[in-house]
Amino acid sequence: LLSNSLAAKLIAIKRVISNSGKRTPGVDNILIDTPRKRWEKLKNLNLPEYKAKPLKRIYIPKKNGKKRPLGIPAMHDRVEQALDLLGLDPVSESTADPHSYGFRKVRSAQDAMGAIYNALRRKGSADWILEADIKGCFDHIGHRWLDENIPMNKKKLQQWLKCGYLEKRTFNQTNEGTPQGGLCKA
Repeated sequence: LLSNSLAAKLIAIKRVISNSGKRTPGVDNILIDTPRKRWEKLKNLNLPEYKAKPLKRIYIPKKNGKKRPLGIPAMHDRVEQALDLLGLDPVSESTADPHSYGFRKVRSAQDAMGAIYNALRRKGSADWILEADIKGCFDHIGHRWLDENIPMNKKKLQQWLKCGYLEKRTFNQTNEGTPQGGLCKA
């Protein structure tokens, strides 16, 4: 219901044109930078014939001097993803672990530190804290698992996962993971 509402479509467009990447086009080099383009985008959202475009691959510098690949979706794909995210947010917030703090809206590192403090300040609490970083988690997450567990339009989800990316004018398929940058993102 939400993804078909006019209000949600307007919010999705506003989120995409208001963020820091609003002047970074995808492979089609199209920006949504005028009121006319925004209106046209609104009329073309959530259509059954929607087809995701490949990502544009760029590299951004990391602190250690290496470069990290980033996938830039086309603007239309970003708006479609923002629209579906509006519907997924309430689902994820109501089903997520209450002690999960990563990638959650209105939760921060300070919230996690407060929870750790409260868990460890009691008599008989743990003596050690283990921190973990799952290297390459998003690079290798299974498409089948996502398809079976994400409650959304499966056709659209598969398009985003399999859209591939263009790097130096060469198309590359994506068979696993989500590239950093979008949902057909990684």
